[in-house]
Formats: sequence, C-alpha cells, structure tokens
Amino acid sequence: MAQRPTVTKAVRRLIRDVARRVPELRHVRASRVLVVAGEARRASRASIRGLVPGPRRPAVSVRGRRISYVITLRPLWFRDSTPEERVATVLHELYHASTRFDGSLHRGRRHAELGSRAYGRRVGAMLARYLASAPEAVLEPFTAVGPTRARMWLERPTARVQKGGRMLYTEKQLFIGLVVMR
Repeated sequence: MAQRPTVTKAVRRLIRDVARRVPELRHVRASRVLVVAGEARRASRASIRGLVPGPRRPAVSVRGRRISYVITLRPLWFRDSTPEERVATVLHELYHASTRFDGSLHRGRRHAELGSRAYGRRVGAMLARYLASAPEAVLEPFTAVGPTRARMWLERPTARVQKGGRMLYTEKQLFIGLVVMR
C-alpha cells in the first residue's frame, strides 16, 4: 500500500520553491516556517502567526531550529479549494510576513492597509507568475484527493505565557494526523 502524502511537507517544499521564484517572497526562509493543520476559523482557508521573541512569549523550535512563523491550514483549505487556490492561499499568508523575516508581520501588507481587493490583486499576480514556472512535482501534492497526513498541534502555543506555563514548544507538542482533501 502506498504511503499517504504528508501535505504539510508539501507546503514546505512549495514555500522553498516560491522563495526562489517569486521576487516579493525572496526573504522567506522555509526552514523558519512551521506548517500545521488546525481548527476552522470562519471562512478562513489559512492563517499566519508571527513568533516574535520576547519575555512571556513562547518560542517554537523544531529539530533545534527556531521557528519564526506558523502557517495553519484550515478545513476549507483541505475540503473546499482547487489546487491553484491552495497555492494562492500559501502565497497570501507568506506575503503578510515581514521582509526582515523576524517573526513580525509586515505593516504595509495587511488587508486593512492595502484593502482586500488590492491585496488579492497582488497575490493573484504573484500566483500567475509562479504557476507559469512552477515544477509539476511541487504542485502535484495539491491535487490529492482523499486521506493525507498533516502535522497538528498536540498542545498549541499561547500568545502569552502565564506563570508556570510552557516557554518552549518543540516537535514533542506536534503529531501527524489524517486530513481528508477534496
């Protein structure tokens, strides 16, 4: 029996390739992005959370490497998206990251700052350029239908650490679960 694809690994491969091919995202370092599957949040397909170091702020480290951003793929990403929409969603979230790639979000790349239509046009232009040169092997996992594997939080970091709370989250707080893609 063939092993189910791990979609969160496929997204990391996509991030690495996008950083090479899309000038607006050259600052992105895939090794500093953790991709997980998570709970629904209204009509959101994904979200990005910056992990700015600081007192009372938890850190995330996977295989000894500090994580700067967590992209959470929401159920609509898996169940109600075309392959192109899945790639566009990842580009959309990465575009929010600061060009310093320090765990903060770019102030000028927020929906409120640009407006949703302008933001969508920028992401659409990046998507069109990327898809014109993207390797089929990178895009193929986003066409999957059926059960796939994905990293998920066993225990998710909080925004602020309360007294006695966990300051460091590692691969010990992650697990591989099944998610159905349609």
